[in-house]
Amino acid sequence: MEQFVRTKLLLGEQKIKKIFESKVTVVGLGAVGSFAVEILARVGVGNLTLVDFDVVQESNINRQLYALHSTINIKKAELAKNRVLDINPNCKVKTFDVFVNTDTLDTIFSETPDIVIDAIDSYNPKLRLLEYCYKHNIKIISSMGAALKTDPFSIKYADLFETHHCKLAERLRGDLRSLGISKGIPCVFSEQSPQIKPIPLPEQEGKKYGKNGGPKILGSTPVITGIFGILLANKAIELM
Repeated sequence: MEQFVRTKLLLGEQKIKKIFESKVTVVGLGAVGSFAVEILARVGVGNLTLVDFDVVQESNINRQLYALHSTINIKKAELAKNRVLDINPNCKVKTFDVFVNTDTLDTIFSETPDIVIDAIDSYNPKLRLLEYCYKHNIKIISSMGAALKTDPFSIKYADLFETHHCKLAERLRGDLRSLGISKGIPCVFSEQSPQIKPIPLPEQEGKKYGKNGGPKILGSTPVITGIFGILLANKAIELM
């Protein structure tokens, strides 16, 4: 297969065979997940399961690979599948147009993948996914907070419980410890402190929320979110 000649030259016959046979699930197909899927498809992963319930919105265009003016209101999972098959028609692609929660995880993982990439940007679904994979011995790599950051050289790979300068990771550590999990969740994170504060959505002004506040707008660019996705995919490839 001519399109994978250069990958094979670099990684070798045995590695490319593993990649062709691997099963990877990517949960979340937005700013981080779309770039992770792109790398996995182009390197030749043979089986991809893509999970996202959302549609493209105009505000996604600044950072998400599938977001174009021509794709507004189209399902991200559908767009991702079509793009993967255009890159590698031999890839076996399955999609789940579902919201990740305790009721849908058994369906998503009816077949156990070799590795999962967590690119979810909603807190509770991310927590439930990490807990499920950990307790079912499913290998997972998770994205921590990529928004509010500007320095690509501050992006690192570590166990979630060894991260710093990431509010999302800090919150997850507390909740995961209460679930009996205190190590063993590798992630990509940024050592850089947030450069700006999140902005509350206009329609949320005046409403009262708990200690974590209500929905907010998080400033971000395709540089940092894209690098997060690429690094997640690269680590998944290393672990195959």
